[in-house]
Amino acid sequence: MVTLVVVGFLAGVITSLSPCVLPVLPVVLTSGGPQRRKWRPYLVIAGLVLSFALSTLFGSLVLTALGLPQTLLRDAGIAVLVLIGVALIWPRFGDLLERPFARLGNRPVNPNGNGIVLGLGLGLLFVPCAGPVLATIAVIGANHTFSVDGLALTAAFAVGAGVPLLVLAVAGDAITRRVGAIRSRARGFRTVSGAVMLVVAVAIAFNLTDGLQTAVPGYTSALQQSVEGNSEAQGQLHKLTTPGAGSGGTDNATVPGVNCQPGGTTLQDCGKAPDLTGITSWLNSSPLTLAGLHGKVTLIDFWTYSCINCQRTLPHVESWYSAYHRAGLEIIGVHTPEFAFEHDTGNIKAQAAALGVKYPIAVDNNYATWNAFGNQYWPAEYLVDATGHVRHVNFGEGDYSGTEQLIRQLLTSASSTVDLPAATEVADTTPSEQQTPETYLGSQYAPLHVSGGTPSGGSTQMFQFPPALQPDTFALAGAWKAADAESLTSGPGAQLELSYQAKYVYLVLGGSGTVTVQVDGRTTQTIAVSGVPKLYTLVNNGPYQRSTMTLSLTPGIDAYDFTFG
Repeated sequence: MVTLVVVGFLAGVITSLSPCVLPVLPVVLTSGGPQRRKWRPYLVIAGLVLSFALSTLFGSLVLTALGLPQTLLRDAGIAVLVLIGVALIWPRFGDLLERPFARLGNRPVNPNGNGIVLGLGLGLLFVPCAGPVLATIAVIGANHTFSVDGLALTAAFAVGAGVPLLVLAVAGDAITRRVGAIRSRARGFRTVSGAVMLVVAVAIAFNLTDGLQTAVPGYTSALQQSVEGNSEAQGQLHKLTTPGAGSGGTDNATVPGVNCQPGGTTLQDCGKAPDLTGITSWLNSSPLTLAGLHGKVTLIDFWTYSCINCQRTLPHVESWYSAYHRAGLEIIGVHTPEFAFEHDTGNIKAQAAALGVKYPIAVDNNYATWNAFGNQYWPAEYLVDATGHVRHVNFGEGDYSGTEQLIRQLLTSASSTVDLPAATEVADTTPSEQQTPETYLGSQYAPLHVSGGTPSGGSTQMFQFPPALQPDTFALAGAWKAADAESLTSGPGAQLELSYQAKYVYLVLGGSGTVTVQVDGRTTQTIAVSGVPKLYTLVNNGPYQRSTMTLSLTPGIDAYDFTFG
């Protein structure tokens, strides 16, 4: 636990010094002020630490149990900032807010209070930069696998994030107390503080802070990697998301995703492969175990059906299955979902058939096998020899010929009399040029690559395209609704503009209707959308250049995620 607490605390300190703190920084700096209680900055940061920790661990569980939208906590944080901001600008409104609490506590109204309430609101809006520690906390919360170590890690991370923010809050408070011009204009300072909170609330509500965070270099990335990405930290974090890891269950020393170096042209010995665990259903096969496959070479391929990177890998994996299955190769596609609709077994079965996947598919809806392998990527391949040891891992696309050569080596080692066919010949379509990164549209993937605003709160809102579209971002026009945290739903007159650089453009779409595609002002096609959410091709082998795409959508279409090739 000591290692977890130290790593969690340092990761929290680093993330609070990163660009991700920028949206809440103005409120932190103005949280004190003249003629305020000296404890107010401490109360603000205490509220931030408490609400961030509780909402990260238990927020999804509580909202799901009550049938409430996943954006409710974020909306509540914005509402708190707005209410307190208005109260600071208009003292009479602040008195009205305080009066019920004053009656309950039999105390006079204190217009300079609300420090803890302000902190609670900020904690719901504080979105640290993603890293292994935060990812581990998110998996704990999503899987409801709470433990003393998990709670300690979350608390240490939250406290670590709060320490630098507390220093800034106290420093800002000290400055305002000592500067005579500010002390003599306390009323004006209250008004400025209120205005700052309103501006921050509006900026966060309409995702206007995303561009600022993206524009500022990730100056803490290397430091974050050194603290969270080393093997000891990775091993301790892996234990939290893998029941029994290192204590009679999965031995952390053999977890491929933690210890095995990805890629390479030679076989490694990464230790005994974890078994397939927590599989909710099987497709194309009866249930399999690695113990039952002893004597065979096995390729474990982590994928999810709407991922274009996975789809480009599938023809190679399927060709290996066709060529080498009779020679002793078994392939298991572990389907671990990225989106909610990918949990549906019917959707997986239909899309696997459409994609031509004939080898066994293990449905890993609860991330149990994903965690057992310490995996972090779609797609990811783990090559297991006939004795059950992982000998090679590969993350992402590419290097198919190298992986195939290692498969052939292991098959020959497993049986000296095996008669191998010629190597397969499938074109490698892995993009070699720099291209626009994957672009999500749902609020849960914030900060989004967006120019302008996106809907929030579950209501339909109207948008206009901004005067200028930043490279590698999207913008909205017409009516749009955030029906859930993963996607946006089109309404009347809905349009979406995208600046991209790629030859191929794909978009995960659901619902029913049509999408008209324009590239650089020229209409290229109209796509009919129906059935389960899946990946649609918007641009097929276009010129590799910076282009602007405009989509016109009929009402009722769900848009999830752009990918490129």
